Amino acid sequence: MAELLAPEHLFENVVAFFTLSALEIVLGIDNIVFITILVGRLDSSVRDKARRAGLLLAMFMRIALLLAIGWVMRLTGALFHLGEHPVSGKDLILIVGGLFLIGKATYEIHHRLEGPTHGPDASRPVHASFKAVLLQIIALDIVFSLDSVITAVGMARHIAIMIAAVVVAVGVMMIFAGPVGAFVERHPTFKMLALAFLILIGVMLTAEGLHQHISKGYIYFAMSFSLVVELLNMRVRNGARADG
Repeated sequence: MAELLAPEHLFENVVAFFTLSALEIVLGIDNIVFITILVGRLDSSVRDKARRAGLLLAMFMRIALLLAIGWVMRLTGALFHLGEHPVSGKDLILIVGGLFLIGKATYEIHHRLEGPTHGPDASRPVHASFKAVLLQIIALDIVFSLDSVITAVGMARHIAIMIAAVVVAVGVMMIFAGPVGAFVERHPTFKMLALAFLILIGVMLTAEGLHQHISKGYIYFAMSFSLVVELLNMRVRNGARADG
């Protein structure tokens, strides 16, 4: 603690803390989107509980990985080679996580567009189980947390700063996750857009696992542009209803 507050390192540590907190919040956007989609399949009475549980799990997962930082960094070492390309534990996690995300988002899109159209279940909403949703959140938290932790290690020297930044970021995410979830539930087109974002993120994770780097700046620009277009569409629709 004394080293953290030492005058010669204080400014550097404060800048690292705020920069890392902001970065963790940005990296947590995809986590919020994923959790929002998953808890939307639950009964409305337990959605807030599942959302909080998911974000807390994400926080504890990241803290646990930070405390086991030696093991995490060993994941970047090659386990085996495919031709001339080394494959690490991190690569395998990213590929599996990315494919899972693509598959899950595709399934959800199919469910939203098609759903049960015949038989006695056609008009009855199908709710997922609380345990199944939490297991899926944990699976993807590992992927998102791994990327977040490796980024944190590159930006700060002290574990305490990294943990504090993660706690602050998850706190901010908890504040905004509820309103974001409610907004997405009220607007089906935004839910489809969010699912498309998850496919985009899944492709990025899979490509990164295959050593095909895609800048996150391009991904976030595409997401932001699509979001702005949909907000404009929503404003036009609301204006048309008001005129009618």
